[in-house]
Amino acid sequence: MSNRIASSQKSFNRELFSLVLPIAAQNLVSALVISADVLMLGFVSQIAMSAVSLAGQITFMLTLFYMGLSTGASILAAQYWGKKDLSTIQWLLSLAGSFSLGISVVFFIVSAAFPEALMRFFTNDPELIRYGILFLRPLAFSYLAMGISQMYLGIMRSMEKAKLSAWISSACLLLNIALNALFIFVLFPGQPEQAVVGVASATVFARVVELICCIVHSAARGPIRLKLPTRDRVQRKLLRDFLRYTLPVQGNYIVWGGALTATAAVIGHVSADMVAANSVASVVKNLAVVLCGGIASGGAVLIGKYLGSGEIAQAKQIGRRLVMYSLFFGIMAALTVLAMKIPVFSLVRLNPAAEQYLHGMLNICAVYCIAKSLNAVTIAGLFPAGGDSKFGFWCDTIVMWGIVLPLSYVCAFVWSVPPLVLYAVISMDEFVKLPAAILRYRQHKWLNNLTRDFKQKPS
Repeated sequence: MSNRIASSQKSFNRELFSLVLPIAAQNLVSALVISADVLMLGFVSQIAMSAVSLAGQITFMLTLFYMGLSTGASILAAQYWGKKDLSTIQWLLSLAGSFSLGISVVFFIVSAAFPEALMRFFTNDPELIRYGILFLRPLAFSYLAMGISQMYLGIMRSMEKAKLSAWISSACLLLNIALNALFIFVLFPGQPEQAVVGVASATVFARVVELICCIVHSAARGPIRLKLPTRDRVQRKLLRDFLRYTLPVQGNYIVWGGALTATAAVIGHVSADMVAANSVASVVKNLAVVLCGGIASGGAVLIGKYLGSGEIAQAKQIGRRLVMYSLFFGIMAALTVLAMKIPVFSLVRLNPAAEQYLHGMLNICAVYCIAKSLNAVTIAGLFPAGGDSKFGFWCDTIVMWGIVLPLSYVCAFVWSVPPLVLYAVISMDEFVKLPAAILRYRQHKWLNNLTRDFKQKPS
């Protein structure tokens, strides 16, 4: 009996980490993609770097929609993957791709036609606006490619093909960086305007290559195809399921993203030194929790697969292991943050006040990582995988907008607390959510088989 249990656990560990490592790698790549344009333009001029950073907020907002649609589709796709129902997964890809492309077209039109209005929303500085317009107009074309490729790669991950997604994303990141270097250092050295347009064009080219890779894989080796959805009885039923589980997830990402923007605004109105320290602390924290995010996403795929195949007891047991792993990797992330202090302070040049803030922020981030890991696996992993997608939306809405943000505002502008106390208040959201998440996990309301038996199959 003990040998059978040990063998089962080893099999689960292999299955889990074959998903976790590629997903964690892709999470890292995604973080680097967002940073590459900004960091490399830092070699051109501070104005160019700052303008592109602000213009990148449009891409960040669009990415929130992609994340919501991809997660909603993956919830169902993982469960139908457990049933080996490829026809229904095909419908899901077509539905998610249609919604994603529609949203991408809207962002494309607004960004290409009204870049000045968008930039004025973020700044009144005429130079920042001018450089932002130069960047946004060509960048808008990348949105059309991203709308399709992100859905395809998300569905592939839910079918346990995370390595494909990681390889394609990594190759396109390297291509993007190489083209950035070509435009900045070879073709347009000392010409910031041309370099900004070049960097935007490099991003567009890399995204188009990413889409071509998805199309080629879909046509040559993919178990499902990129094509328009059909209009029939089955599609209407699946559309209802898709919206039922996607809308709360989408709302959760919008609430979460809006809260991040709001907390950044609070910090921005308190102290320039605090802003500088926070920018470094955020990078360190995000890198440290990459593996925690991989555990959450990979675990969600496995939970969905077992629930879809009707193995509820097995899914429950796996959920218990994932929570244990999340605690372990949260502690590892905390230690990683503390270990990165010495190299970070040796690489980053800050004034003494900002260095003091950064030192305290990293200590707070270390503790934050433990709660973040547990919440990521439960709220963002287990619960949506079993159809409990509304919990995260209500949890973030109440905690972020009802508690943390009002308290942060009062601390910053009424009580004028020290900056590190304010940062601790801003970072308390994961600890406030944790008791509710653990209680919800122990109730096992997330153990649901969401699949249907469709008689009609697509042509």
